[in-house]
Amino acid sequence: MTSRLITLILVGTATFATAGAAIVQEHQGTPAIRPSQHGSVSQQIAGTKITIEYNRPVARGRDLFGALVPWGRVWCPGADTCTSIELSTDIKIEGQALAAGSYSIWAEPGQEHWTMIFNKTTPVFHTRYPAGQDALRVQIAPKIGSHMETLTFYFPVVDGKHAELVLHWGTTMVPMQIDVP
Repeated sequence: MTSRLITLILVGTATFATAGAAIVQEHQGTPAIRPSQHGSVSQQIAGTKITIEYNRPVARGRDLFGALVPWGRVWCPGADTCTSIELSTDIKIEGQALAAGSYSIWAEPGQEHWTMIFNKTTPVFHTRYPAGQDALRVQIAPKIGSHMETLTFYFPVVDGKHAELVLHWGTTMVPMQIDVP
């Protein structure tokens, strides 16, 4: 009789726990889908690892640069938490030194050139540019490419100790030349 009572108690407890978990899940629902979903890209270049973490806004038919993102205003190429880059070693971007570490990425778009900004403050919300904390600013001529609906960073060229990192949204591409030790 005792073992039968224990079995009934165990079965009843397991049934109650399973039903309770289902009720909790039903009330919590599934997480909401974010309009700017998370993305990341990592690339090994010789002995250096570069990782970019960002949330990816979508164009959705909007005019992007010079409209949604005004010319000459510092902007975070991403959404929510500012885009970040982590470098395992010192590198050079456009021939200028950037020490190993983590940085937030900002941009000041212009019609003829963009200023890409690597800022020491990270993490930071994407609308609060931490002025006075820049580790590096580089000037880059943008290019026109095929339409990219969702903002993206990618490495189309990786060769030995050299790579190209591209910021691409809409038809605007900002190629950054990277060299590693």
